[in-house]
Amino acid sequence: MQITIDLPDNLSLTESDLRREVAIALFQQNILLIEQAAQVITMDVDDFYQILVDRSILTPPSDPDDDPKELIFAHLRISLQQAKEGNLKPVSQLWEGMDVD
Repeated sequence: MQITIDLPDNLSLTESDLRREVAIALFQQNILLIEQAAQVITMDVDDFYQILVDRSILTPPSDPDDDPKELIFAHLRISLQQAKEGNLKPVSQLWEGMDVD
């Protein structure tokens, strides 16, 4: 979908700033899931989550070692969608880059 919006020239927002604000607003109104909102602004879901935390829209877990439930669910939905599309990785690649000491 493509939408055209005419804004005043003296507006100090860039297009990417405006897209980010729209994505945040749609997430807050439960219109978009966190991963959908991140996709609107072509941002990694983890980075978008951090923006929401920085703005006090979401509260991070009290234990810094715990993964936020919003990110767990987002990554599960993304993985399920990738599996449905046939975008699968060999098991041997699943732990690449992980520190397993």
